[in-house]
Order: sequence, then C-alpha cells, then structure tokens
Amino acid sequence: MGLYIMKKKIAVFSTGWCSEILSQFLTGMQQAFTVDSVDIHLFLCYPTYSDSTAIKQGEMNIFTLPNLNEFDGAVIFGSGLNFPGEINNLIERCKFANIPVIMQGAQHEGALYIGSDNYEATIDMCKHLTEKHGVRKIIFLAGTAESLDSELRIKAVRDYLEEQGRSSDLAEVHYTLWENAAVARYLEQFLSEGRELPDAFICANDGLAMQCCISLSDHGYNVPDDVLVCGYDYLDESQIFDPAIASVDQCFTDMGEAAGDLMLDTLSEKTKDRSVIIPGKFIPGDSCNCYEYRNSDRARRNEGREHFIKRSSTTYFNRKLNDIDSTVLSCDTYQEFVIRLRELLTNDHNYEGDSFHMLLEPSFGLSIYDQNIELRKTGYSKFLDIIYSTENGVAYTEDQFESAKLVPGYQEDDQNHLYVFIPIHENDEAYGYLIFRDCMEKVANHFLMTYQSRLALILDKFRHSLSLDLINKRLMEAMRRDPLTNVNNRMAYDDKEKALQAAMDAGTCPRFAIAMFDVNSLKLINDSCGHDVGDNYLIRACHLICSVFKHSPVYRIGGDEFVAVLSGDDYDNADVLLSKLQTLMTAYTDSMPLPENYISIACGIATYLPGVDRNIQDIEKRADEAMYKNKSEMKSLS
Repeated sequence: MGLYIMKKKIAVFSTGWCSEILSQFLTGMQQAFTVDSVDIHLFLCYPTYSDSTAIKQGEMNIFTLPNLNEFDGAVIFGSGLNFPGEINNLIERCKFANIPVIMQGAQHEGALYIGSDNYEATIDMCKHLTEKHGVRKIIFLAGTAESLDSELRIKAVRDYLEEQGRSSDLAEVHYTLWENAAVARYLEQFLSEGRELPDAFICANDGLAMQCCISLSDHGYNVPDDVLVCGYDYLDESQIFDPAIASVDQCFTDMGEAAGDLMLDTLSEKTKDRSVIIPGKFIPGDSCNCYEYRNSDRARRNEGREHFIKRSSTTYFNRKLNDIDSTVLSCDTYQEFVIRLRELLTNDHNYEGDSFHMLLEPSFGLSIYDQNIELRKTGYSKFLDIIYSTENGVAYTEDQFESAKLVPGYQEDDQNHLYVFIPIHENDEAYGYLIFRDCMEKVANHFLMTYQSRLALILDKFRHSLSLDLINKRLMEAMRRDPLTNVNNRMAYDDKEKALQAAMDAGTCPRFAIAMFDVNSLKLINDSCGHDVGDNYLIRACHLICSVFKHSPVYRIGGDEFVAVLSGDDYDNADVLLSKLQTLMTAYTDSMPLPENYISIACGIATYLPGVDRNIQDIEKRADEAMYKNKSEMKSLS
C-alpha cells in the first residue's frame, strides 16, 4: 500500500454576480485536479458597487473566515472580484501565510497571473464590425475604470481605430459600474435627448449587452436592424437571448484548468512562470446581424425542453424558502427557532444536500434578549452556534463549532470536493455563514444568492420582531407593575377583572375567591415619620401578604389597598391562610410610637358563587364589606 498523501486545500475568492463564468472557471480547476487530491474552498459573496459601505463589509467579511496558513494556495477570481482594497488585502494575507496566490483577470504584484487575451479578441471584434458591417461610430458601455479587463477592451478598440486613422469613431465611453440598470438609465437619457444612434454598442459583458438590446427595444429600436450590439463572456443565457449576443468567449473553463495546472506546478516547484494567457475568441451572432455563425434557434429549443424542469424546481425551491420563512417567524424564542429550523432541514434538505451547514454567531441569539449586545462587524467569533449541520449525511451533534476549522464534521476522503462558504448578515453585522458542498449548478444558477439573501432577510425579520416583541412585553410588564412593591398594579387588576368576567359570562369560570386588604395606620406613619418610612411599611406589609398567599397573584390597587385572586390551594385553604396572616401581624394601634416592624392589615375574603354572582363587582363588594368589618374589629380590640 502506498503512502497516504495529505489532501491539498485551495481557497478561491470571488463574488457571485458572474456566476456562469465563475462556475466554468471552477469546473476547469476541478478538471486540472482530477488526478490529485484537492478540495476547493470557495468564499463567495454578492456585493455590488452601488451598495453601502456597510453592506459591502457584511458581504466581504466572509473573506476573513479562512486562516490561510491552513491552505496550500489561493486563487482570486478577478472577473468577479473587482474591489482593489480587498484584492490587495488577500494577496498580503497569502504572502504572510507563505502560500502561492493566482490572480485571474488582472496582474498584481505578488501574485501569479492567469487571464484571457481580451485584447486580441477585441481587435478581431473591431475588424469584424468594420470589414463585414461597415461600422464607423461606436459607443462603449464599460464596467468600471478600476477594472483592468474593461479598460483593456477599451484600449483595444482605441488602438484599432487609431491604427485605422479613425480615432474619433469611438464616440463615447460610458461607465456602468457593471449594473444593467445603469445601461437602462443611460439609454433613456440618450434617446430622450434625440441623439443619433451609433453603428454599434460594445458592452463590457453580455449582461450589459442584453440590457442594451432590451432598452433599445423598449424605445422602438431593433437590434441588429437599427444598431449592432456586442458583449463579452459568451454566456449561455446570451446565446439563447433574442437576438443572440455577438460576444467574446474568454474560455473560462480552459482558463480555470490552466489556473489549476499552474497551482499544482507551483506547489511542486516545477515552474516559475508568473503568467498564463488563454486566447479569447470573438464569436459573431444575431446581434451583429450574423445569423450564419451559430444555430441559436437550436439552443433556444434545447432551453425550452429544460423549461418545465426548471419551473418545477423553482416552484419547489420557493416553497421551501416559504416554509423556512413561516417556520422561523412563528417562533417565540431563540431556542424554539433552533429546534424548529433544525427539524425542518432534517426532514427536508433536498436542495441543501447531505453536506450542508448553517452556523450563527452566538451574539445573534443573545442580542435578541439584550439590546446592549452588539454583533461582530469584522471576522467571526471563535465558536459559532450550530443551527444545522450534516456532512455526508452524518449530523454534527455538538451545539457549537470552532470557526477556524471551517467545516463541521470534515473528514478527508478520496474524492475531491467543492465547499462554498456564504455570509449571512444584515448590513455590516455578521449573523454567521452557510456551507454548501459540490453544488456547481447552484453556483451557476444563482440558487445560492437567492438562498442567502432570503435567509438573511428571514433572520433579520425574526431577530427584530422578537426583540421588539420582548421590548413591548417588558414595557407592558413595567406598565402593569407597581414600582414600589413590585407586585401587579391597578392596570393589571383591571385586565384580571375583565378576564374573570368573560369566564363568568361564558360559564367556564373556575373556582376563585377575592381577598381585599387594607394596610392600617399608613397615614399615621406618613404624617409622623415621613413618606420614606411609610413606603418601607407598605413594602413589609405587601411582602407578608405575598408570603402567605404565595400561590395567588397580588395587586396593589390603591395607596394602602391590595387585592389577591385566590385559586387552587390558596382557595381551598383560604380560612387557614387568613388565620395565619392574622397571627403574623402586630396588634393594631393608632398611636405613636409604633412597635418595631409594625404590620397591621385588615382583610376580607369573598368566594365566587356561580348562579348568584353575575359580575365581578358582586364578589368584590362582599370582600370589601368583610374587610371593613375586620378593620372595625381590629380597632375595637386596640
């Protein structure tokens, strides 16, 4: 038997907006690792350029999760991650961990480079537009000025036109920040100003190109009859779009395979090459009036055959998310939330799979009950709460997990796996993270983004709703509590009266009695010794009532008046308890000085008589009369 070779771990960092090309790239990497034992850990998030700083921080916080000292290498997918500060930070962390890092899509100091030859492919695009279609005037709808890919494509257009002596044919470069909505806004303004259409729009990716076609159509213009449109990435959806987008195929699967080979060669010290360039290919299509280059209708028919399956799958998926929503939002406590959500996922995890993990910050649950507890905004806690966790169908049985170990129940095996880590957060407050395994199709079809965003919204609604409910309950409790004696107050007793009256009216009222109490000598003490001494006297008297009638709610309904609603053992033993109260009191007196720890309370008890008492006031009146009779008797004995 040969020696066991420890499995390698490669970290990949990207956003998920370029999901299709990312999945192609990852597929290529997996192909490169076929004969080696390698697990890919993808740290994935969904920030946009227009998001607030807090949202961006909350999304990209997932990049802080891995300890890169535990990895063999790292890849930054620059076509998806175009935030220079994050890229520089990741490269520095890799350097500190002494592991190789490959930067896809852009060259950076300290990183190996893997990319596509956008430049030559763009030159081919320009030649095609000029020589076949006679294009002169061009508008370039770019990504961002910081994107090397986008800027390189613009440079190629400029260089080609300059070589042709037609530099002015590039009429405008408009930056969209990679947002389709920005294309719609731009064309709305462009056309409302009555500006003349160019011969062609070149868009920095296929998504922008498709939005360009839609916006033009909304204003009565047809692509390609009125204007040509080209894009980049050669996405599946752009191939079945009408019109199918003329696009540059950057060959991301080949690029990913080359990245995997470069990583393995670097780890084995077989190469010192710092860059690998994959040739891109411009592929004409319907949107540049070249229908003969592809069979777009066949692709659309094939997509149509898959539509029913996708529709059924999407319907089931949405139902699953609705189940999570209703389950979580019906919970009254954090503990119930954990139990019920775990049960739901245990019984049905078809979408999540047999290797799926949901981990939350301990402060998430604690912050529900204590508004002073703040959630983390950078990094993750050393230990996270396990909400649900199975690896290869085996449940993780502990309630908490050390986040540095990344995957609960992780065991190296003879298969290569893709683990995807996704943050759960609200703005910059970290709630926790999710882990999916071997889910390439879910990366490609935005399933993960939908799951993440919907779950984050559900958890946020649950947290704030439960916190607000608890605040309201505490406020109501404070409003119903006597601040001096800490027993129920008049408002609480009014509610108790209503409840008892409703039960009496319905004929479902249980046996009960009402005990009325009047604390003797309070005015004498207040006038002679001050209200502070009087308050202490009331507290002692209330404590005595509560200690005797310990199974009944006690209410302070006036300055020196208390009432108790007796039921159960207190009801059955009312006479005994009344006698006990009297033996524990001091003899009544109406002169100073009073005995030490003086307590004197008049009490009267009346029992509910079904068929006789029609309302609660009937019982209260008898109890009040009995109490005043008792007070008179106490005074006569003094």
